[in-house]
Amino acid sequence: MPRHIPGLLLLLWPLLLLPPPPAAPSPMARPGLRRLGTRGPGGSPGRRPAPAAPASVPYSGAGQLGGARGAGVCKSRPLDLVFIIDSSRSVRPLEFTKVKTFVSKIIDTLDIGPADTRVAVVNYASTVKIEFHLQTHSDKQSLKRAVARITPLSTGTMSGLAIQTAMDEAFTVEAGARGPSSNIPKVAIIVTDGRPQDQVNEVAARARASGIELYAVGVDRADMESLKMMASEPLDEHVFYVETYGVIEKLSSRFQETFCALDLCALGTHQCQHVCISDGEGRHHCECSQGYSLNADKKTCSAIDKCALNTHGCEHICVNDRTGSYHCECYEGYTLNEDRKTCSAQDQCALGTHGCQHICVNDRAGSHHCECYEGYTLNEDKKTCSVLNQCALGSHGCQHICVYDGSASYHCDCDTGYTLNEDKKTCSAIEEARRLISTEDACACEATLAFQDKVNSYLQRLNSKHILFGRISASA
Repeated sequence: MPRHIPGLLLLLWPLLLLPPPPAAPSPMARPGLRRLGTRGPGGSPGRRPAPAAPASVPYSGAGQLGGARGAGVCKSRPLDLVFIIDSSRSVRPLEFTKVKTFVSKIIDTLDIGPADTRVAVVNYASTVKIEFHLQTHSDKQSLKRAVARITPLSTGTMSGLAIQTAMDEAFTVEAGARGPSSNIPKVAIIVTDGRPQDQVNEVAARARASGIELYAVGVDRADMESLKMMASEPLDEHVFYVETYGVIEKLSSRFQETFCALDLCALGTHQCQHVCISDGEGRHHCECSQGYSLNADKKTCSAIDKCALNTHGCEHICVNDRTGSYHCECYEGYTLNEDRKTCSAQDQCALGTHGCQHICVNDRAGSHHCECYEGYTLNEDKKTCSVLNQCALGSHGCQHICVYDGSASYHCDCDTGYTLNEDKKTCSAIEEARRLISTEDACACEATLAFQDKVNSYLQRLNSKHILFGRISASA
């Protein structure tokens, strides 16, 4: 399928052919360089383009990033990375040395190791040679020494064959590539200064379809159409051009940004409501402060109802607070101890908070009950008291009649023919005295004396009866 150069690229093409300025500016500001990036999802190392550096800022060297890509913010992602380098006769020995320096500088920006990035190099001209496989070297120093030993092949430019060889021999599990389940991106960077002498369109398409992400770096006389045929989409993030090999090594900082895994927790762009946890390789997850749980959006937090979870430790009552915490309270009659969880019984009778009208009695359970004075009874509210009717209770002591006065008191009366004695409780009969007075001649002295004797005798008998009655009553 034919590929078309975007209109913007046609406008910029004359700028790409301009000779380099006398003093090379920062690679971030060069008009002949394309912005680096990746495809995004689906095996991409991640695209986090940095803002352009000011022209006055010099190239920072391998392993460094300016601005937001500073230490603690960026870490290279694990990759299976294969360099495919053109060493045809058009590449002079000094220029080939520049290519190897470019490769070494990119290696310097990566975290190299069996669990991190693995690197292989495919050298090509009219023939193809795998200089070393992904599993050959596991540290930067041995990798860089191996790169320094590479020599040019010095014949034609078989770019399609080189890509095919990388796909068939370098990106295999046997050669050290990690399988699909590892989710490690497969990336190839092809560097050339000429036009391919074979068909690259179809083989590059097969490589991309197999999951390999292709970057194409053209130098000097490189054919732009061929570069675009080899590279992955979007082209403006995978196709690069430099005028000479003298400046190619400065592209390494761009690839560092491309393969950088940003620490979003350090950048403060994580959107976690409470706590951001860095997982490495540019990944992170959110957690919540104590007393909160993570919501379904995995970013925001909601207060945990610890009282409902029954993990509060309160002896009596757990009360939820708005802040996602809780506090303990006690039942009535108890006070919260210093541990703020357990409770002790209060002496409410001593505190005077009992509400009893008459008497407060402490119970062992930390509670209390009310009682009433003698002659009173406890009402249904269990606090107030009402006067008892002692006449109805039979505890009044009246010999004849008890009269209830409507208050806490009463008085005694006697039946007809009796009179109340001085003790205000017992009674004496008066009918016989009246009868004796009516039957005697009160005018005769003898009759008067006889009357007095009879009265005295009667009173003695009556008094004896009263004393006997009192004893019987007392014994009863």
